[in-house]
Amino acid sequence: MRTRTVVSLPVIVAALGAACGRPAPPAEVPPSVEVATPLSQRVADWDDYSGRFEAVDAVEVRPRVSGSIQSVHFEDGQLVQQGELLFVIDPRPYAAELAHANAQVAGARAQLANADAELKRAQALVASKLVSEAEAELRVAGQLSAAAALAAAEASVQTAQLNLSFTRVTAPLAGRASYRRLAAGNIVTADTTALTTIVTENPIRFLFDAPESALLKYKRESDGARASLVEIRLQDETDYRWKGRVDFLDNALDRSSGTIRLRAVVDNPDGFISPGMFGQMRLFAVKPFDALLVPDQSIVTDQTRQVVYVVDAQDVVGQRVVRPGRLMDGLRVIHEGLAPTDRVIISGVQRARPGRKVTVQEGVVTAFPTGVSRGENSTLSLPVPSGGGR
Repeated sequence: MRTRTVVSLPVIVAALGAACGRPAPPAEVPPSVEVATPLSQRVADWDDYSGRFEAVDAVEVRPRVSGSIQSVHFEDGQLVQQGELLFVIDPRPYAAELAHANAQVAGARAQLANADAELKRAQALVASKLVSEAEAELRVAGQLSAAAALAAAEASVQTAQLNLSFTRVTAPLAGRASYRRLAAGNIVTADTTALTTIVTENPIRFLFDAPESALLKYKRESDGARASLVEIRLQDETDYRWKGRVDFLDNALDRSSGTIRLRAVVDNPDGFISPGMFGQMRLFAVKPFDALLVPDQSIVTDQTRQVVYVVDAQDVVGQRVVRPGRLMDGLRVIHEGLAPTDRVIISGVQRARPGRKVTVQEGVVTAFPTGVSRGENSTLSLPVPSGGGR
């Protein structure tokens, strides 16, 4: 059996009338975005290296004479000046040796005086034929032998004086002393026993290794003195606050690693950096160049490309394929793909779609995009490195 549904004409007319009376849906509001032109800034690129600090000079203090330590005259970790007394080794045996050497000098002088007198008498008697020429020659030889004995005795005095002075162990250079290895009463051996170490603190050196490719780049593109500037941060620091300059390049590459050793000198006026610490360094390797910078969050990855969204005069979104570079203070260097007049979307990128219209709010690209704007003429906190100082 078939069922038929019959709708009367008045019902259809009423339904159509109700549909026509409904209000039209509101027009879609374009999403709001913030746009700004790229920041034009002169910047310097750098290479990152890890390395460690070492003292410019380091000395292991050892005694020059053997004996018993009589006293210690410094505190562990103390800053000492060159020539400052550190240890005293019992001087009595060496004072006795000096007295013995002085006595030998006195005896040698007496022998020389006697030899001089005998030579004069022999020379006077030779003229009267009372003494032979051979006897006179023996007196000359005796006088020369006595003079040599006196010279040897005087040299022994100098040696004894040196040994006596070596009983006072002094700092060979100014710097920070380590701990004392031995206390008073211990026996030390000359040139063998280590007493302490002293290292200089200011300036301090930073050692790092660079690959051959970087070395070639530095030699071809670097800008003389500017290329040698470095900035270093320690392991627990975020700012590169230690400044220095490269002062040494090794004369050959390491064949096993293909790297070459470089060294920078860094100011360390308060001795905060200790030898052996590790640091992260950036070496400003090439000439400063004019660059365009945009906030890092403005760059969108589109499959294998990186793009930024721009807005034209009609507030329609477009895109530019760019070649980004290094990140500086939250801003990304753009090497290719942008013009200084492009209006780049710096906020609300997720709401923008190419080809669609947006509501534009004008903004400014600053070196601190997440903080307070410093105005249109703001500059990066580290555009081009400055030489020396903290």
